[in-house]
Amino acid sequence: MRTKVVRSIDLNCDMGEGFDSDAAIIPYVTSINIACGYHAGDPATMRKTVRLAADHSVAIGAHPSLPDRANFGRRVMQVTPQEIYNLVLYQAGALSAFTRAVGAALVHLKPHGALYNMAAKDAAIAQAIAEATRDFDPDCILIGLAGSQLIKAGENAGLRTASEAFSDRTYQADGSLTPRDLAGALIHDPAAAAERVLKMVLQGTVTSQQGTEILLRADTICIHGDSPGAAEMAKTIRERLQREGIDVKSMAGIAGSGRKP
Repeated sequence: MRTKVVRSIDLNCDMGEGFDSDAAIIPYVTSINIACGYHAGDPATMRKTVRLAADHSVAIGAHPSLPDRANFGRRVMQVTPQEIYNLVLYQAGALSAFTRAVGAALVHLKPHGALYNMAAKDAAIAQAIAEATRDFDPDCILIGLAGSQLIKAGENAGLRTASEAFSDRTYQADGSLTPRDLAGALIHDPAAAAERVLKMVLQGTVTSQQGTEILLRADTICIHGDSPGAAEMAKTIRERLQREGIDVKSMAGIAGSGRKP
């Protein structure tokens, strides 16, 4: 059975992580995920990035991480579900203070790095993140890898969910992302990335590194702000989608199963 094909899509980008590309990227995306201090960012950067998003009418989300600034949140750590619940709730609450200060809303939550990958496969970790998101705000949209345990946990918690696909990462045959330390994990060519995104949106599939076709639902497409040439990639992807008549808009209008809008 083929996955549902959509004619509208959200483009999201991780921001507030200390890179100079945020202002150049933001005109081309519709949602951003702001680092909350555990893997990157600090109060001044959070405030600045929230203001940037508000000025461009871009949806704001929290990007909580494991407490691992030394490794940019990309190292697997041994943490309990209760610890994960606490750190996710804490980080979302910190960012929400800045959104309220400028009269904006915190629309969604997307775990970062190792926490994201752990939640994709570990049901207990996924449940802890979903419960923290629900207790923070039951209307907050939870973003997770398409087909992952995190999406299932969000649905079970009664949350609206947004299934995410990646423009600049390759996939394995089981639907997981290729680990960053393996060859070919990253895609750097904007035109190639744009064609992959178009296929995800129009056909609901992506080709794995092993050559197999993977079915996936894509409510939102990630463009990593820390990748070289991220602004050009965001521009190329958005323009390619719009040429095909695909509506690029915030996930608030297209998030998937779970709570109804």
